[in-house]
Amino acid sequence: MKMKKREFIRKCFLASGCIMLPDYLPGAEAYSDQKDTGLKEAMFQEETPRGIMCRICPNECVLKEGELSQCHNRKVVKSKLRTLAYGNPCSVNIDPIEKKPLYHFFPGSKAYSIATAGCNLACLNCQNWSISQTSPDKTRNYSFSPDKVVEESIRTNCKSIAYTYSEPVTFYEYAWDTARLARSAGIKNIFKSNGYINREPLEKICGVLDAANVDLKSFNDTTYLRLSGGKLQPVLESLKVYRDKGVWLEITNLIVPSWTDKYEEIKAMCNWLVKNGFSENPLHFSRFYPVYRLEQLPPTPLETLTTAAKIATDEGMKYVYVGNVPGNEMADTKCPHCGTVIIKRTGYRIDFNRTKDGKCLTCNRPVAGVWQ
Repeated sequence: MKMKKREFIRKCFLASGCIMLPDYLPGAEAYSDQKDTGLKEAMFQEETPRGIMCRICPNECVLKEGELSQCHNRKVVKSKLRTLAYGNPCSVNIDPIEKKPLYHFFPGSKAYSIATAGCNLACLNCQNWSISQTSPDKTRNYSFSPDKVVEESIRTNCKSIAYTYSEPVTFYEYAWDTARLARSAGIKNIFKSNGYINREPLEKICGVLDAANVDLKSFNDTTYLRLSGGKLQPVLESLKVYRDKGVWLEITNLIVPSWTDKYEEIKAMCNWLVKNGFSENPLHFSRFYPVYRLEQLPPTPLETLTTAAKIATDEGMKYVYVGNVPGNEMADTKCPHCGTVIIKRTGYRIDFNRTKDGKCLTCNRPVAGVWQ
């Protein structure tokens, strides 16, 4: 019997022990709609003859007084570019790390997850469109400073803080200040990101990041533009920066029927990943479900997902997963050396973990990842 997406998500949620935080957070003020919380001066801005340029991402918006950036989060106020997204997250949850998804980074641990409104892309298939395609002055927000985020992550025994749900690039200053404090407190930092960020700001924040999952939305530039409003090449460059800076990286590719399901493009993507040193970085093929502006499409056929996974394996990717499919064996981690299932998963729950010190217990050979 087929399981609907809503039921699948519910079962995964219950299996994981995921905690949805209430309308009141210890250490945070009640929901706030104040419009001056986030008016902190933005990093990476430059004066030009046409206005102030934001240099955070490849959009490089040039704004005049009072104008809002494409990501909905940056505005010129009193001749300075300021962020509207600072200390005012609209979403705060405790998630299993597997939800990001990060399968080779402290499996079974919890991530204290925060997001503000806003995103620098406009994906037709965005599942979080209600917060990504708006600005912080239009959402209900917590008043939650960086130090309080770190305090709460410690209090709730979270191994990491995840900057997630919308797009952390657009609340860069908030993430930067929080991540520095977290690093000092021994808490790991994670970006769940579209990878659409310029080199300089990415290199800077990599200094306090421990892991990232990047959505590689397509391997066709035309499709990238039509589907998300962005370009492929900047994302590929971001993957290289994460690699070179030593940030643990996992990659997600959502397979959208009639958009990103061409096998020749999937093969070209995997070939590029292997040739550029990403063969041991987990690749997650994710099942699309009808949402937002693509509600007319069907869910991704299972055959498409399994074929994509086989292509990836044949091209040399060592850790290939299929996500958003209940009861799917391709959510398990297998040792690439002996083939033993070393991490068994049900939804976001770890059923068993047969590794020790980052090695397979069967053959004692290393498994790529961050385990301790």
